[in-house]
Amino acid sequence: MTTHAPQAAQSVTLPASLEEAVAALTAMPAAVPVAGGTDLMAAVNAGQLRPAALVGLGRINEIRGWQYQDGHALLGAGLTHARMGRPDFAALIPALAAAARAAGPPQIRNAGTLGGNIVTAAPTGDALPVLAALEAVLLVAGPGGTRREIPVSHLLAGREMLRPGELIGFVRVPLLHAPQVFLKATGRTGPGRAVASVGLVLDPARRGVRCAVGAVAPMPLRPLEAERWVASLIDWDGERSLAPEALEAFGEYVGAACVPDQGDPVAPGVLHLRRTVSVLARRALGRALTS
Repeated sequence: MTTHAPQAAQSVTLPASLEEAVAALTAMPAAVPVAGGTDLMAAVNAGQLRPAALVGLGRINEIRGWQYQDGHALLGAGLTHARMGRPDFAALIPALAAAARAAGPPQIRNAGTLGGNIVTAAPTGDALPVLAALEAVLLVAGPGGTRREIPVSHLLAGREMLRPGELIGFVRVPLLHAPQVFLKATGRTGPGRAVASVGLVLDPARRGVRCAVGAVAPMPLRPLEAERWVASLIDWDGERSLAPEALEAFGEYVGAACVPDQGDPVAPGVLHLRRTVSVLARRALGRALTS
């Protein structure tokens, strides 16, 4: 059942299912979907956005939880940061839970959602480097009951944006049952807002390390060469430990890859950001290997 709130500056449609939400967006191409609204309302209040109509997603129960599917977790796009930060979710996907707990003050965590974090694709979105490191896949619902899958890295890189009428319904995340870490450094860019963040996971089954760096570029960055190099040093059948020198070298490798030189001489701000990324990457890998 679909209800309509009284019209003010714009109409608000409140669908009760994902199918109804897609239908509403298809019928009103100018409408904007809204869940927690933490980013959208900030843009509205700042005069940067004046949507003609809104499609509220808060009543769609099917996207507010999660389920298991073939060794993966199927996360509803309506999951709030507060819900993902709870112990039962942390036991499932620790790095994503840590990112959710770091997302901001309680009012932001209670309202903001996983799907909103992805679609907004703000460089400082805490969940984004974790999802990139986990190689998550988006399950997108479209008009006429269509369904398709998009690797989260594709959407964040802008290579395959959502089509008219489409919504992210779920996010499929592999359950690695292996150490994973999220760390971030904050500065004067806002309360709890990252100047750099790192999501790092170990994948023993594939003998791999996956690392994604957030906030330093428009999208999370994967230092693939650094990942392959450090994975080759790990004794995957033994204690999975590394010498301090190797951890230090990995951090520097990641920092140089994600914060490249931008002039000669290199600006002090660039050097500081590179050092910050290096420290985060080194600490993240160190914690993962000792977990």
